[in-house]
Amino acid sequence: MAEIAEQGNNLRQNRVRESMERFRELPTNKRTLLYVGLAAIAALVIGTALWMREPTWKVLFSNVSDKDGGQITTALQQMNVPYELSPGGTIAVPAEKVYETRLKLASQGLPKASGVGFELMDNQKFGISQFAEQVNYQRSVEGELARTIQALSTVEAARVHLAIPKNSVFLREQQKPTASVVLNLNPGRLIDATQIHGIMNLVSSAVPGLPPRNITIVDQEGNLLSSMGELNQQNQNGLDQRQLTYVKEIEQTYIKRIETILEPIFGKGNARAEVTAELDFAQREQTSENYTPNSPPNAAAIRSQQMHESTEREPIGPGGVPGALSNQPPNAAAAPITLPPGTQAGITANGQAAPDKSSKKDSTVNYEVDRTIQHTKLPVGAIKRVSAAVVVNYKKKVDNNGESKFVPLTQQELGQINNLVKEAMGYNPTRGDTLNVVNAAFADNTARPALEQRAIDFVTENIFDIAKWGLLLLVLLYLIFGIIRPIVREVINPPVPEEEYPDGPAIEGEELTGEEGDEVVDDVELQRREYAANLEAAREIIRNDPRMAAQIIKEWISDE
Repeated sequence: MAEIAEQGNNLRQNRVRESMERFRELPTNKRTLLYVGLAAIAALVIGTALWMREPTWKVLFSNVSDKDGGQITTALQQMNVPYELSPGGTIAVPAEKVYETRLKLASQGLPKASGVGFELMDNQKFGISQFAEQVNYQRSVEGELARTIQALSTVEAARVHLAIPKNSVFLREQQKPTASVVLNLNPGRLIDATQIHGIMNLVSSAVPGLPPRNITIVDQEGNLLSSMGELNQQNQNGLDQRQLTYVKEIEQTYIKRIETILEPIFGKGNARAEVTAELDFAQREQTSENYTPNSPPNAAAIRSQQMHESTEREPIGPGGVPGALSNQPPNAAAAPITLPPGTQAGITANGQAAPDKSSKKDSTVNYEVDRTIQHTKLPVGAIKRVSAAVVVNYKKKVDNNGESKFVPLTQQELGQINNLVKEAMGYNPTRGDTLNVVNAAFADNTARPALEQRAIDFVTENIFDIAKWGLLLLVLLYLIFGIIRPIVREVINPPVPEEEYPDGPAIEGEELTGEEGDEVVDDVELQRREYAANLEAAREIIRNDPRMAAQIIKEWISDE
């Protein structure tokens, strides 16, 4: 066994020596091509490693003036921070150092183009004039306002100019301050009327006596923006944007109601709804006064009551000598009078005629007027009208052959769906609501799975990086399998004579040498060559020591 192992080692050493000899016998052009291929592979590997180690640059500052840019680059050189300059005043540094570098530059007061604030008032000289002090104060206010406006996400830079007139003792000569604001918006960002209105109120609140209408705002293109804020200011409640948002919320609520009730019947994605809602955002207040006519006396409340009663009596008739006047009979009584017993009518107890008596009663009652005063404030955003459109896919039906197909709904089914949607949306014909339900076949646009969609999005976003790495990989594979591998195989696996194959004739093309020997040999050919080499080694061992070979064969047979 030891001799067999030794002979195997000798055989491998011989094959290595033969390979080295065949390599030296290669033509010069093949050896040069091999060297160039190996050098190209090494260069690609080293270049890829350096490329991957290259830092990812991130913007440190943009739109920097030349003066500030020079100071920033000088500070970066002193801090040993690599940087890149791009057109437009953009300075980029490695991504892992951007925040640390900003803090260090901010401690040095860079960049300075953002303007000065109230720190300008900290270093005033003693004995400064009142005019200079007023100018410094105005500059400080302008700088602070600019910094505050720059804090908005849509604003990249801002400049504020204030025109503050001198105070006058005469009321007619007093003037209001004015202000001008220049906004440099971020690329691709828009500013809406609400934000403009907020900037106008911000500047107005920071300067005493400055009304919002005296503020002019323009962008970097010279477009007047303050007119948008004035239009928004005319709406006292600022409901423009809120109205749109509220209408969308109402419509989405109706859509969700309709689709939620139809999805269990037709399946997800087989029913679609769109709703248009008309809302009334007018502010109305209503006052009404109602009177109840002819209320019963006992049901009405008494406001005031006045009673007056009066009684009058005639004087007793004259006495003395009877005459024509005294013999007249008394007047008839208005009501029966009950006299004491033994007394005649018209005769008093003492024998005289009773005087005449009259009484008068007046009663005045004033009742409260039964009226109702009602003050109603109508709600803002009441729904005036709702229009809904619903489209439903054909239903799936399985025929007698077991095949599924889509068929339209019947009129009865459409009527049921129509009634169902009306109940879901709160259909009110009084306010003019409309509903249209249509049954149609949906296009077969099957949505992609989420994983597949994410993969497509990833490829779309990184198409250039994928193309670069793919091209690099193709070049590397060509160098390895198109140049290096054929030459190496020609050196390691020499052509085998035809008589060494035990199974038949030699494979076509195995005798090719020189420039024709760079053809790729398949796996079957490699196995047959290895088998031939092993067979030649076994034959050589049998020729040198037949007894040992016979002993080895006996051991193999006994093991089986």
